[in-house]
Amino acid sequence: MFEHQKEQMEKLMKENEDFLRIYNRHQELDKRVTAAEVGTAPMEDLALNQLKKEKLWAKDQLARILEADGA
Repeated sequence: MFEHQKEQMEKLMKENEDFLRIYNRHQELDKRVTAAEVGTAPMEDLALNQLKKEKLWAKDQLARILEADGA
C-alpha cells in the first residue's frame, strides 16, 4: 500500500498521530481479512464484508492525509 510514498508515510507516522492510528488499524484489518480469506480465521461473509469496508475506509483516509500533506 502506497509503496511509492514510503518516505512521506514514515514522516507522517512520526508526526501525525491520526495517520499512525489509522495506519495501524488498516494493518490490523488487513491481517484479519487475509486470515479469513485463507481460512485460518474463518468468519461469516457479512462480517468479512464489513471488515473489508472498514479497511477500505482506512485506506481512503490515509490517501487523503497523504494528499493533503503533499499539497
